[in-house]
This record gives sequence, C-alpha cells and structure tokens, in this order.
Amino acid sequence: MATGPIVTLTINPALDKSANVDRIVPENKLRCDTPNFEAGGGGINVAKAIHRLGGNPIAIFTIGGPTGQRLHKLVKSEGVETLVIETKQWTRENFHVLETSTGFQYRFGVPGSELMPTEVRSILETIEEFDPKPSYIIASGSLPPGAPDDFYGQIAKIAHKQGARFIADASGDALKSATEAGVYLLKPNITELSQLVGVDKLEMDDVDDAARALIIRNQCEVVVVSMGAMGAMLVTEDQVEHIPAPPVKKKSAVGAGDSMVAGIVWTLSQGKSLREAVRMGVACGSAATMNSGSELFKMQDVNKLMDWLNRYGKRYSGNS
Repeated sequence: MATGPIVTLTINPALDKSANVDRIVPENKLRCDTPNFEAGGGGINVAKAIHRLGGNPIAIFTIGGPTGQRLHKLVKSEGVETLVIETKQWTRENFHVLETSTGFQYRFGVPGSELMPTEVRSILETIEEFDPKPSYIIASGSLPPGAPDDFYGQIAKIAHKQGARFIADASGDALKSATEAGVYLLKPNITELSQLVGVDKLEMDDVDDAARALIIRNQCEVVVVSMGAMGAMLVTEDQVEHIPAPPVKKKSAVGAGDSMVAGIVWTLSQGKSLREAVRMGVACGSAATMNSGSELFKMQDVNKLMDWLNRYGKRYSGNS
C-alpha cells in the first residue's frame, strides 16, 4: 500500500453553475429554475471521487476573487482537504443548461483567467516543497493562459525527484510535454492516443500497439485507453487486457473520466493489481454516467457495477 498522500492538482478550476429550462428558444427570455453550484476542474473532481471511495486526498488548486472563494468552500464542504494558491484574477465560472423537454445538455465553458509568472512559480514551488512526499500526483484538466505549454512536464520532473507516481490527464501540448518528461500512467481516449503517436487515426486493432509504443519510448509505464461505452484497454509492457463497460442507462458523461482516474489511483494505493484498479476505474466512470449534470458516482452504483464486472466481465474481455 502507498504510504504518502494522494495529491491532485488543478490550475484551471471553474465554479460550475447549472440550471434547468423547459426549452431553449433563440431571442426569448428563458425562465430557468434555481441554479446549482459545484466546484469544477479535473483534479478537484478526482479528489472528490477518491474521498467518496474512502480516501483522504489533498486537492491543490488556484482560487481568485469571490468565485474562487465560493469554489473553495464547496470543495471543503465535501470533506476534501485543500491547499490553495491565490491568484490575482478571478476564478472562471462555467454555465450548464439542461433542456428538460428534450434531455439535451448545453455546456458553456469560458477560458481560464491568465496566470501571472509569479503565480506559476508559486504552484511549482508548492508541489516541490510538499511534505510529506506524495505517493501519487494527479494533474488533471486544461492549462489556463499564462501557464507554459510544458507546465505538466515540469510537474513530472518534480514528481520523479520526489519518488511519486505522476499521472497526467490532459490533452494537446500539455499532455505531450508530460509524456516527454515521462509519467507513470496515461488515460487517453483513442483520439488523444493517435495524436501522441503521431497518426491521424487509429483502428481498434492498432490501439494496443500504439499504447505499447509510448511505453517502449519510456514516456509512461501504463496506458489505460478510455473507450467510452466499450470500456477501457489496459496496456503495459507485458500485458494487454480489455475491460468491458457494464451496460448502464447513460444520462451524462460529465465527470466520468475523472471518476475513472480516481477509481484507478485509489485502488492502486490500496496495494491492488492494475487489473483490479482498471476494473474499479471502469465501474466508477460508468457509474458517473448514470447521474445527470456534473454529479459524480454514487457508491451503491459502483458496487453494483463491480459485481457485474466480477461476474460477467471476463466473458467480454480479451487478453493477450
């Protein structure tokens, strides 16, 4: 079992406001119901999910202005331990609308506020000086303006010095810089995986070879390819296994990827195998899709889906 704490990092968080409306009509004044506020951001979601699983993660994130203060209170209200870096610019606010007549969800996201060079240095120093040394560092989410493209690569180097397992859940140049520095685990979807190996498109038969190519290049030790309703593929240097997704009635995919990462890391921190960890990740991710909006999974759903995977998962999985 891991002894150091699990640390999550979110440098582009958002205060997520959501509301319902009967129908979206152009140019009409739309009467929404009372809005709901939630703390958003990849690392924050991962920390909330790990806490829900029974862990005690520490969520490190930036906050600025009244929106940042409200976001901080929301994270603390869920019992998650926090360490915040205050910024000059206000924390951004996103807006989600559910059209109840159709079930369609509209998600309006805005760019993050620009980080000052001193704030970027403060974030790096916070991770570098963290005590006790973490067992896992999970950096998740997009980079805001002002953050260098190689920011996650710099975090990866700090993690190596600390002896922590670093997990990057990002996309584009942010993810590329992390892999160039070397990470423990990657959770790309097939499109992100194709970008990492430099091809336009990957067929299903090529996914395991593409993932293994990253491992051969020493860019990571483990790849968990997220395949939505098809589940996930676990790839290591000497292992390939397809973990099927249990059949569920999907309401929203928001938070599913973060829930998957949380399930994987929490299970690994308990000394379990990668196979068990990815099964838990798939169960958590699938359970998250059963809820509307950005709500994470319910533990009773995770337990039911884990039972399905233990009973029937082997029938649908492929090993090589």
